[in-house]
Amino acid sequence: MAKTRNAAEVKAAKAEAKAARKAASKQRRTQLWQAFQIQRKEDKRLLPYMIGAFVLIVGASVAAGVYAGGFTMYMMIPLGIVLGGLVAFIIFGRRAQKSVYRKAEGQTGAAAWALENLRGKWRVTPGVAATGHFDAVHRVIGRPGVIFVGEGAAGRVKPLLAQEKKRTARLVGDIPIYDVIVGNGEGEVPLSKLERHLTKLPANISVAQMDSLESRLAALGSKAGPAAMPKGPLPTQAKMRGVQRTVRRR
Repeated sequence: MAKTRNAAEVKAAKAEAKAARKAASKQRRTQLWQAFQIQRKEDKRLLPYMIGAFVLIVGASVAAGVYAGGFTMYMMIPLGIVLGGLVAFIIFGRRAQKSVYRKAEGQTGAAAWALENLRGKWRVTPGVAATGHFDAVHRVIGRPGVIFVGEGAAGRVKPLLAQEKKRTARLVGDIPIYDVIVGNGEGEVPLSKLERHLTKLPANISVAQMDSLESRLAALGSKAGPAAMPKGPLPTQAKMRGVQRTVRRR
């Protein structure tokens, strides 16, 4: 009797898990379709580029299949359709990403948002230092070492960066420390190129060293705290007086 009950419970659990996966998949498709519709309305070149890439790749595959002849011809057609669809999807993804970065650029909290969406093994601590004007420094630990990313007015961010580098150097020893200011000025890194800039830095430490480094730097704490920084890009013209007062009190 117990075996029958256990089997029924396992079956019910599997059915529930399957239903949850279906619901999650449906939600992702819905979100993707909504994102496509929004991007299509804002980006008039999106559909021509996607359709053009799809037709070009399918046409090239069909031409190659006809030239090769035989069974290869029948294989190249579905292969071309799959590849064409994949390239069209990649075009959509990249143009949508550029659009998101373009909208976020210059907004408070944009750099922190971009860092927290980095792909790969990065350890991000947003807002390790900040001013009442929402200039901020974020700490990133990765294979290159320690990277401080500043956002805001360069004149106010540079002293924050120097201070954090000095505090951190006492704990990390010979591990390299880098600093970056996000912006469009001379010597600054645009928001859309921040991830690429970080990934181009040389790998100087191992993942095990990253873990040890993260533990040691956690002891430094933060001069602003995550609660003092916005969770994502905020509109430039937003009324931030109340939040600024909170930051100053900290």
